[in-house]
Amino acid sequence: MCDHLAVKSGANQQERNKEAKLNPMPEKDEPSDVKSRTNKQERSKEAMLNPMPEKDEPPTLEELKCWGESFEKLMKCTGGRKLFREFLRSEYSEENMLFWLACEELKTENNPELVEEKARLIYEDYISILSPKEVGEDATPCKRGINRNMVEPTPHTFDEAQLQIFTLMHRDSYPRFLNSQLYKRLLQQYSST
Repeated sequence: MCDHLAVKSGANQQERNKEAKLNPMPEKDEPSDVKSRTNKQERSKEAMLNPMPEKDEPPTLEELKCWGESFEKLMKCTGGRKLFREFLRSEYSEENMLFWLACEELKTENNPELVEEKARLIYEDYISILSPKEVGEDATPCKRGINRNMVEPTPHTFDEAQLQIFTLMHRDSYPRFLNSQLYKRLLQQYSST
């Protein structure tokens, strides 16, 4: 019924790592080359932190009802995460879901070099005070621990902060989601068919 979190392959990053080892001293870049490489790096960063596109299969009425009964069921289901993320976007708190998803993906990584790279990107995008997508203040007490863990990051570097964000979404956003027009309209639409 519900899909488990999609996992993204690190094949592209491995290819880039191989290229970097084969050609460690790139020739001097022309301005257009620098801009092109910067755009590629940004796309690569996005690919590392954002999970694979989730399939657009419509949920069943049974799934919709499951989501209303349990936040955990909502988060385990691809369609549920997608709908909840849409709701969070409307509340300007989508970064919480993006952080949670990035942490889930980090946990699946076994390559130490990719773990380090992904952990750095998660830190820069969601933990750093300079980040435009900094996660909620509920994760602030974890930041000291995260800073210590960043010396030698593991797939579980962000576990404590991820749990706090999950709890925040569960206690704060989820009840509002269940009362939102987005969820109610979809539930009503499926109930009447």
